[in-house]
Amino acid sequence: MFPLESVLVPGMVLPLHVFEPRYRALVRDCLAGHEEFGVVLIERGSEVGGGDVRCNVGTIAHIGRAEELPDGRWAVVAFGVRRVRVTTWLPDDPYPQAEVEDWPDPPADRDLGDLYVEHVGQLRRVLAMAAELGDPTAPPTIELSDDPVVGGHQMSVVAPVGPLDRQRMLAAVDARARLDVLGALLAEEEQVLMARIAGG
Repeated sequence: MFPLESVLVPGMVLPLHVFEPRYRALVRDCLAGHEEFGVVLIERGSEVGGGDVRCNVGTIAHIGRAEELPDGRWAVVAFGVRRVRVTTWLPDDPYPQAEVEDWPDPPADRDLGDLYVEHVGQLRRVLAMAAELGDPTAPPTIELSDDPVVGGHQMSVVAPVGPLDRQRMLAAVDARARLDVLGALLAEEEQVLMARIAGG
C-alpha cells in the first residue's frame, strides 16, 4: 500500500517520484510480481516516516512505466484500475501492507443519464468561471466519458475540490451517490465563483 496526500481514482494517471527506502522496496517488489499496489489517502499526518492516519477506501494502481535512477530513486507512472476497501491493516514490513477487497460500483441506474448530463453541465460552468477568474483549472471543454460511472470518476478528478472531498466521492456507495456529492460540492463552488466575479 502507498498512502499519499492525494486521492487516486480509477482511470487516473499517477506519476510518482519514489525516494524513501521502504517505497523503493515496494516498487521493486511490485515489478517482480503483478505490478500493482494500493493507494489510499492520508487523512492526517504524512507519508514520510509513517505515523499517519489512512483512509480505508482506495484504488489499485498498475505500474505502466518505472525507471530506476542512478541514486536508487524511482520515476514511476501508474494508473488507477479499480476501487478497493481495506479490510485489515497489516504491520508495515518494511512498507505499509493491507488485506483489501475489490469494491466495484453496482450497475448504474438506467435513469442516471439525465442526472449525469446535468452535473456535466454544472462542472463545465464552474470550470468556465474559474478560468475567467484566472484560476488554474481544467478546460471547460474537457472530454468526459458518456458512461456515468466512468465519467463520475473523471469529474471528481477535474472538479476544483480538495482531497477530502475527492475521497468522499471515491467512497460513495454507487455512481448516483457520487454524483450527488459532486453536485453539492459544485453548487457551493459555483456560488463562491459567482460572488468573486460579481465583486470584480
